[in-house]
Amino acid sequence: MSSYEPLYIDYLIYFNRDQDYFECHEVLEELWLELDRDPFYKGLLQIAVGLYHFRNSNLRGGRMMLQSSVELLERYPARTKGIELGELVEEVKGLVSGLAGPESQHFPYRDLTIRIWDETLTSAFQERSKELKPNIPQRRSPTRGRIYEEKMKAMQQANNFGENQN
Repeated sequence: MSSYEPLYIDYLIYFNRDQDYFECHEVLEELWLELDRDPFYKGLLQIAVGLYHFRNSNLRGGRMMLQSSVELLERYPARTKGIELGELVEEVKGLVSGLAGPESQHFPYRDLTIRIWDETLTSAFQERSKELKPNIPQRRSPTRGRIYEEKMKAMQQANNFGENQN
């Protein structure tokens, strides 16, 4: 039997296997509330929420959530609760930096993976993965909306027109 909370394991599965950050939020929020709003779990929640916003083109919301998660999690040891937390925090800092830059609207989205170092947690993850049905998020890639798409199409047509003139 694992010493890790089952909802924590579910969070890691939804995060690493499915990249379903909405479901990550749902399961970990329940644990966070059960454990008197533990800041460690709040930080992990904020990473999932930040990635969810970033994936769905809410760059400001994504950056704010990810920055807040860094502020909560960087006080913990690099290896905490069976995961390589230090590595994760550094990856999140990289996303925050990219989303804060002048070219943030062109900063590419990417999923993150939480590396598990503890063998007990790895075993629990593998066993639970067999039981937990994969949950594929509805929107896997960012979309910008109709107005953005029309603007980009017009810019591309203008560029093609200019090239044809030469």
